Amino acid sequence: MSLRVVFMGTPDFAVPTLAEIVGQGHEVAAVYTREPAAAGRGMELKPSPVHKMAERFGLPVFTPKTLRTEEAAEAFRSLNADVAVVVAYGMILPMAVLEAPELGCLNLHASLLPRWRGAAPIQRAIMAGDKETGVAVMKMEEGLDTGPVAMVEKVAITPDMSAGELHDKLMMLGADLMVRALAALSRGGLGFTPQPEEGVTYAHKIKNEEARIDWSKPAHAVHDRIRGLSPFPGAFFTADFGKGKERVKVLRATLGKGSGDVGTLLDSDGTVSCSDGAVRLIQVQRAGKGPIAFDEFLRGVRIGPGARFL
Repeated sequence: MSLRVVFMGTPDFAVPTLAEIVGQGHEVAAVYTREPAAAGRGMELKPSPVHKMAERFGLPVFTPKTLRTEEAAEAFRSLNADVAVVVAYGMILPMAVLEAPELGCLNLHASLLPRWRGAAPIQRAIMAGDKETGVAVMKMEEGLDTGPVAMVEKVAITPDMSAGELHDKLMMLGADLMVRALAALSRGGLGFTPQPEEGVTYAHKIKNEEARIDWSKPAHAVHDRIRGLSPFPGAFFTADFGKGKERVKVLRATLGKGSGDVGTLLDSDGTVSCSDGAVRLIQVQRAGKGPIAFDEFLRGVRIGPGARFL
């Protein structure tokens, strides 16, 4: 049985879920997404990835600045949705909106709740060295990601997996999980289990200062930070290539072998010493340039073993 759905989402991560909901024959009454944002050199207003996909499907799109007015709540209620599906929308839903759909609001969250509630669960799981994460379909409450969970799909985090790679895997897995949850919901067979009170962690937004690589940490922690922040915002170090300090992002690395003074380039293969062990840099990016292999980077900056990275 098809459901009447209001979809609420904004970034790339949410696009496959919207496409799957439409593909499964559900009636999408409206799509809510964040307002177009200024981007690029010309600072043109660009619609969100979900906005673009909704227009491709010919769906009505709403971009309210807030949902906390009676007018916004009434507009939402007037859609007469059976269920709202929320995927990385980026706006808190007030109680008047949460209570409007007959079957409630379902959220797709990129972690194994209650671990990593909050804004940056994919990056935080990798930065913490977690070996496993996943996606969960949860019934929304007023609290931040506190609602009961209906379905979960787990994913192994491989040793060199980046946040970008994990994002793409969970994005597709989550779309499939959500349409399975909607199918069960339409049959009256979607059950919910309260989250345990133990094991709660919060995935706070990534702060700019967290992106600087601290070579005085153990190699495994440095490696986890690099891959957890790749490709965005990108963990970085600074070095002097003859024209003052320059910032260099590290997009790909692996654990290396060797030891030396912290932050020292040990060889031309990109091995950099940490407090315990070393990390080997594989792909980097200078400001204003594209990603390149580390050996190519070395030829361009004319430095070699013994150089200090800060």
